[in-house]
Amino acid sequence: MPTDQLESMKRTSRKEIRQLDDNLINQIAAGEVIERPASLLKELLENSVDAGSSRIDIQIDKGGLKRVLVRDNGHGIPVEQLPLALSRHATSKLVKAEDLFTMQTLGFRGEALPSIGAVSRLTIKSACESQDGGYEYSVHGGREMGSPRPVALDVGTQVEVQDLFYNTPARRKFLRTEKTEFNHCDSVIRKVALANDHVEIRFSHDGRAVFHVHPANNTASRAKRIASICGKPFAEQSVYMEDSVEVMTLGGWIGLPTFSRSQRDLQYFFVNGRAVNDNLVSHAVRRAYSDVLFHGRQPAFVLYFTIDPALVDVNVHPAKSEVRFRESRSVHDYIYRTLHRVIAEISPAQGEVHVPTPSTVVAQPGRVGGYGSPNARNNIQAMVQEQLTTYQQMSESREVPLSDSLMNAGNSVDDTTCSPPVNIPPLGYAIAQFRGIYILAENSDGLIMVDMHAAHERLTYETLKSQMDSKAVNSQPLLVPLQINISRQEVGIVENYAGVFADMGFEIDALGEEKIAVRAVPEMLVKNDLESLVRDVISDLSEFGESQRVVDARDEILSSVACHGSVRANRKLEISEMNALLRQMEIVERSGQCNHGRPTWMSVSLKEIDKWFMRGR
Repeated sequence: MPTDQLESMKRTSRKEIRQLDDNLINQIAAGEVIERPASLLKELLENSVDAGSSRIDIQIDKGGLKRVLVRDNGHGIPVEQLPLALSRHATSKLVKAEDLFTMQTLGFRGEALPSIGAVSRLTIKSACESQDGGYEYSVHGGREMGSPRPVALDVGTQVEVQDLFYNTPARRKFLRTEKTEFNHCDSVIRKVALANDHVEIRFSHDGRAVFHVHPANNTASRAKRIASICGKPFAEQSVYMEDSVEVMTLGGWIGLPTFSRSQRDLQYFFVNGRAVNDNLVSHAVRRAYSDVLFHGRQPAFVLYFTIDPALVDVNVHPAKSEVRFRESRSVHDYIYRTLHRVIAEISPAQGEVHVPTPSTVVAQPGRVGGYGSPNARNNIQAMVQEQLTTYQQMSESREVPLSDSLMNAGNSVDDTTCSPPVNIPPLGYAIAQFRGIYILAENSDGLIMVDMHAAHERLTYETLKSQMDSKAVNSQPLLVPLQINISRQEVGIVENYAGVFADMGFEIDALGEEKIAVRAVPEMLVKNDLESLVRDVISDLSEFGESQRVVDARDEILSSVACHGSVRANRKLEISEMNALLRQMEIVERSGQCNHGRPTWMSVSLKEIDKWFMRGR
């Protein structure tokens, strides 16, 4: 380090300790809480929700850089408390220290308004039922602009913030373009709208309406509100779910696996009404979707998680965007298992996929891992061959009815009306094979198209997984133990989770404070990159208390076997075989998409087909 820099540091260290003045304290607090216009907008909206508002009007100008105005019809602030509301650490949401551990409000720090007032020109107007009319109070750059003044106002509160960071130009230069800041504000408002179904919200930008959502009090109206906020495609290609245990409840909308995104722009998770970004929650949701999404795609969801406030700490981050669960492992397992079950139980009747698809993805061949011993590989291939021969046996045991329109194909048919088939299963009955690749079937709504290879691949894959899960994991000793250098903490994790490793099929010993020896591994994974696999498992155990890496690696191999063992293109199938495949798709879990995340079937309604040919016009 240069000598002059060392001398400067010494002089700095010799300075006296001083108490900071209130204005500087507020500006420092603003740096923690107010990052951009969207940050202050979040704080103002949370205050409006906590005030019991049923209607909130939001106006922003120039992406919030010029002005942000929030008006609500909440209970308001008495005139004598207006100056107190803009002082530091003043709030109506906390009384004693114990309240911090049972928080049921969104805001509680008491720093938002004074922090905003320290770096902007802030004016607050408020009226409550106990007084005649309202009062106005202003703070510019942390300085009071006179005492409260009477103003005409209905019951409620209006906060107007102008010229953010006007007195701190160093902070202002870090703001982005008007469009970027508007997008951040829009995201915040949509989260608040999603979390508070009972609140009517109007949002306008530069005098133009952006969106307006009405209160919702039942599932149907909530779904309509979801469509207004998240878009109609998500609302149409998602399923509603609800589940609860003793102290936890999970509900909301989860997108179908075929409705995936390239970005995480449609992922909303709320804990007790608070929008959060939590690694533990994200990991649980990713695991639930892990076996049905195309590589690199992201699921879409709007989920509401409710838990006893005493079991979650919201006082973790200044912006309140993170939480800490007292029983994090239980929360993780509950979210994962609930979503995993719901996704697995999505049937063709529930998870209807229409043409065209919402997103197009290009399949890529998955990595083929080693199969372990020749016997293990032969056993798996035998399972595939056994499953391939079941379709003819299934079809011979049932009568396959055909619709009247098919039975009378040679007769004259009325050009204007056709009687729809009745009592037909969700995927209908096969009528033809197209290009040696697709099965065409007719159901009560219209036409079904099935990718026979993708569908059979999923059915075979699920069969293989079930058979493997029903057997104990076979371990294979290594001729030369694999030695891995890791940290002391990681050695401790290996020792603490020795039983977990044993259940996975590993035999691992500690060779010292920073080294382990892998002596046996799961037979199927013997040719994998074992060192990376073990390190990843240790990392998962350290962060989440469990790991799915071994199962994922095993499933990757089974997926490859299922792909190679499924019916190929241009293989001629009989009608009875096609119907047997359709019937099995209706009962097998996750049959709506193949192992690579592509859809296995699509539907087009008769109404859509009629539009193509302009029938009824």
